[in-house]
Amino acid sequence: MSEQAYAVVGYIRVSTSEQADSGAGLEAQRAAITTEAERRGWVLLHVFEDAAASGKSMNGRAGLQEALEAVDGGRAQALVVAKLDRLSRSLLDFAALMEQARKRGWNLIALDLGVDTSTPAGEMMASVLATFAQFERRLIGQRTKDALAVKRSQGVVLGRPREIPGSTIARIRELHDAGLGLVAIARKLNEEGIETPRNGKWHHGGVGRVLSWELRS
Repeated sequence: MSEQAYAVVGYIRVSTSEQADSGAGLEAQRAAITTEAERRGWVLLHVFEDAAASGKSMNGRAGLQEALEAVDGGRAQALVVAKLDRLSRSLLDFAALMEQARKRGWNLIALDLGVDTSTPAGEMMASVLATFAQFERRLIGQRTKDALAVKRSQGVVLGRPREIPGSTIARIRELHDAGLGLVAIARKLNEEGIETPRNGKWHHGGVGRVLSWELRS
């Protein structure tokens, strides 16, 4: 495909509190993406949007899921956002999305920070952000250990639930030792089909409790 036929999709988002803020409004973001597409000769296929949607998590956003389906399915070569925090406010989620883009062969572009994994400079900026995401993972682990130390000093008894199989606990410890954060561990357990004691899905809180029991033992 020639450079002039480089196909992209855009993604824009505002939360409830930002509706009246024209600087972060949907139309301002749409205009930024459209202008950059025209400047660089991209074919802008569609701009997906989520209104009144939180940026704390990438889950539960229909517009974002449609945008990801477009790039994962090969209909577009890149996902473009005007501002990185419109995509996610979590560096951990951003790092996971970057890895998804690398595996599926599409590019991620955030205009405000110069992130563009299709260019050497943009890829370097993305790598810097991924490094900070790794730092955030380590901080989460350290905070968990510190919180447990405080509870132990206060005489809080943290027991291990007998209904969780030893193999599941061992897998959680393995993923934690590999540097994954609580959210990433929960996602991995669900992907591997490992159910909770009540045959449900794992969430970061449940993973944190298992690690708490293990760190105390």
